[in-house]
Amino acid sequence: MARARTSIGRTIAAHAILITWTVIALFPVFVTVVNSFKSRRAIFADPLALPWPQHFDLVGYTTVLKQGDFFGYFQNSMIVTVASLFFVLLFGAMAAFALSEYRFKGNLLMGLYLALGIMIPIRLGTVAILQIMVAGGLVNTLTALILVYTAQGLPLAVFILSEFMKTVSDDLKNAGRIDGLSEYAIFFTLVLPLVRPAMATVAVFTMIPIWNDLWFPLILAPAEEVKTITLGSQVFIGQFVTNWNAVLAALSLAILPVLVLYLIFSRQLIRGITAGAVK
Repeated sequence: MARARTSIGRTIAAHAILITWTVIALFPVFVTVVNSFKSRRAIFADPLALPWPQHFDLVGYTTVLKQGDFFGYFQNSMIVTVASLFFVLLFGAMAAFALSEYRFKGNLLMGLYLALGIMIPIRLGTVAILQIMVAGGLVNTLTALILVYTAQGLPLAVFILSEFMKTVSDDLKNAGRIDGLSEYAIFFTLVLPLVRPAMATVAVFTMIPIWNDLWFPLILAPAEEVKTITLGSQVFIGQFVTNWNAVLAALSLAILPVLVLYLIFSRQLIRGITAGAVK
């Protein structure tokens, strides 16, 4: 009886902590979306109030669509994010397969070296990165952002995927080799389908920092034709006057792709997290 009460108490405490964390995480999103449908006066009068009919106003969205090239910014962000995700998942999975499958001299050191990329922020190398991009003529190009974000996401991808790939049955891979499959065929047809939850986890954790990043677009690609949606939203923030309706509307629209990605990969993401927690 005492054990049952203790178990129930722990469950209630865990759920209370999770609910509190969820409310804290969703509160800024709620405030942003709600105020994007209100007039400027209503935003400052009561920022937590819902957009009732007397305060409802779409001026922020009309401003975003008319002023600036919002769809161009959105397209640039999509190109950078999708291309970066593709290269991170492809190269990260290949490196993880090599580190988990083959034993060679320097295997452990290579893994530790990649793990350092998780602990050391890539922004510390901003000056060196900018010099490399200038020397290569890649400033104000989407290629510069894709290269940086690929390098930024690879360490975490390799770390997560290598742990999952170690759980793939050796008998399955050896059976594929006996059947005459090449190492590439084993990787693409046998291993990758089994680590889809881990791939989804990496995709979500990689996409969100890329989509929300302002640092590297501001430094490497500030030109109008290559601005991302996060950098493009700054056009509504002036030195003396800020169009908060437009800023909140732009941020609300920028949230949509992240929500869509989560809805698509939510089941795989949860499976990946729980599979990584249970050994």
